[in-house]
Amino acid sequence: MSPEWLDLTAVKGAPEFLGELVPAGEKLYTCIQCGTCTASCPAAEVMDITPRHMWRMIQLGLKDEVLHSKAMWLCSVCYSCSVRCPRGIPLTDTIAHLKQLATQEGIEGVPESTCFYRVFAEVMRRYGRMREMEFMARYFLATDLFAALDYVPMGLAMLSRGKIKIEFPRLVGRGRLDRLFDKVAELEGKLS
Repeated sequence: MSPEWLDLTAVKGAPEFLGELVPAGEKLYTCIQCGTCTASCPAAEVMDITPRHMWRMIQLGLKDEVLHSKAMWLCSVCYSCSVRCPRGIPLTDTIAHLKQLATQEGIEGVPESTCFYRVFAEVMRRYGRMREMEFMARYFLATDLFAALDYVPMGLAMLSRGKIKIEFPRLVGRGRLDRLFDKVAELEGKLS
């Protein structure tokens, strides 16, 4: 969906959509379309619709178009949009809720993004901290092994400067986060 041909001037769609969005909800009607969210977003240039367009589409009740876009899945949860919003709308938290709604409706996100979070969580659960080398290896094995070749020069430079180290796994944190991950899985099961 390209914002160039999407008519954002007429109300249509599902007006009750705003009421479903926690925590922003009706507060999204106060969005003045200033574009600060888009200007603040580090991922805006790779999104199919910009954050500003997404909020306007929500105002218009374009639920299906929003939930099927890849914009929310590319959010890095940096909170820049929320912090800089002149209306104080909790945009980042609302994006998290959009992801929940899409998941509940069985809408698949960007596969690479889903894989990224899954591998990140696996490594954290396994060691109790992030192990970048293993994380990147697992991620590229799960997505596109040949894409890893683009990162070899940067990896070698970081290795030569001591920014990353080749280390063998020690299972020091093993099991420390299991209860936390199990509780989250239980809570997510109750939500769906």
